[in-house]
Amino acid sequence: MFVTAAFLLLTACTQNKTQTPDATNSTPAQASIPVINEPSGPPPAFDAQRAWQYTKDVVGFGPRPIGSENHRKLEEYILGRLKGDDVEADAFTATTPEGPLPVRNIIAKYPGTKDGVIIIAGHYDTVYSLRNSGYVGANDGGSSTAVLLELANQLRGKKRDGYSVWLLWTDGEEAVRQWQSGVDSVYGVRHLADKWQKDGTLKSIKAFLLADMIGDADLNIDRDLDSTPWLEDMVYQAATRLGYQSHFFARNEPMDDDHTPMMQLGVPSADLIDFDYGYGNVFWHTPQDTLDKLSPKSIEIVGSVLLETVRLLDSANLPEQTQTKPRA
Repeated sequence: MFVTAAFLLLTACTQNKTQTPDATNSTPAQASIPVINEPSGPPPAFDAQRAWQYTKDVVGFGPRPIGSENHRKLEEYILGRLKGDDVEADAFTATTPEGPLPVRNIIAKYPGTKDGVIIIAGHYDTVYSLRNSGYVGANDGGSSTAVLLELANQLRGKKRDGYSVWLLWTDGEEAVRQWQSGVDSVYGVRHLADKWQKDGTLKSIKAFLLADMIGDADLNIDRDLDSTPWLEDMVYQAATRLGYQSHFFARNEPMDDDHTPMMQLGVPSADLIDFDYGYGNVFWHTPQDTLDKLSPKSIEIVGSVLLETVRLLDSANLPEQTQTKPRA
């Protein structure tokens, strides 16, 4: 991910990313949220301990950059936990500054009764340039992989009286050499966005919800200024309904992340990310991104809010999308 404001050089890694200075606290306005009918049924369930075990398993593979043996092992681990589900792999070879590298998005589909799809996404690769440093990406890559695996458990085998939900494990989110928006970053989603725009799938996507760096024990999800405002508002409403609003939106940050290619093509998107990992984000993209900095409760909070956001989307009168032309 890449914060799109004043430049900050992080000497712990080879990627330059930007960060807004001292964003103002803000409680989001509710007026822009589509009209929502009261959702039916109980609040969402989420097994925090099972998600935590997934996180430990993922981190146990070690560094997981694209093209590595550990990455291949993690692919098989994810697929092994999706046996019997409707799973699609989007595999291709990406052109990167380090040459051609294999990228594989994994999509698990859970059908609903309404026309349209809600996508919940998170990346499973780790930083390529840190592949020999012992960096294991417990939060950045590990927590997002795990939360999706537990969401699959909650969606599996249940008839959804709402939109279909697709879980998307994105690949190649991290830059190979140095983050450059649209060039050296988010390889997997850029490929899918172009593919789905061309085959018409994009028109059916009602919302794209992204989870990134969501395991920090001191959880504080940023309000992303580069996401769709009404969908960010709905995420905040979902958090409030579950009593988790104190973990959301104390900071405003513009983010360049896996949701950016979807936003550029007119898909309503929300990036759930805590981009303050340790004091001054000191653990981000360093070998200190380890399990001891995370909490099962943080993963539970984000997983539950994602499921509650899906319930609100199912009950809402959503605005029509404005699709844009493919990027040149």
